[in-house]
Amino acid sequence: MKSPVSTEQINIGLTDKQLNGVVGILNRTLSDLHVLFVKTRNYHWNVVGVEFRDFHKLLEEQYELVGETIDEVAERVRQLGAPALGSMSDYLKHAQLKEDTGTPPDAMTMIANLRDDHEAVIRQLRKDADACDEEYNDAGTNDFLVKLIQDHEKIAWMLRSILE
Repeated sequence: MKSPVSTEQINIGLTDKQLNGVVGILNRTLSDLHVLFVKTRNYHWNVVGVEFRDFHKLLEEQYELVGETIDEVAERVRQLGAPALGSMSDYLKHAQLKEDTGTPPDAMTMIANLRDDHEAVIRQLRKDADACDEEYNDAGTNDFLVKLIQDHEKIAWMLRSILE
């Protein structure tokens, strides 16, 4: 993922390599969050069963949180002087998470799928936060990603609790 950002555009103490590395991480995160947003919203619309009301409400809360995070990630990319990815084809090209197409699964499978996706996001964010700190020397983005880890840990915990 090439990001056209340079120190000619922004002078915040990071090299072109550092800026482009961090922007690549953020745009991949943005892509994964879009896939997660669409999957959560799909499940919100299509959940059925005895727990419909509770799951419908929970999933709405979660896709709204992911939507807010998407905006924050895109704004972080812009703060670093680069364009944020903005098309579904770009998101699908750069995301590590996969869409859930076809017939929606049963409610508990939906919850398990979302748990797995949030945990995958957490694992990647941990690696990315370390890279921002150690490889790219960007404490601001490291701190930003650590906050995202905490947010996804809370969501994953809620989903795990339903599955117990």
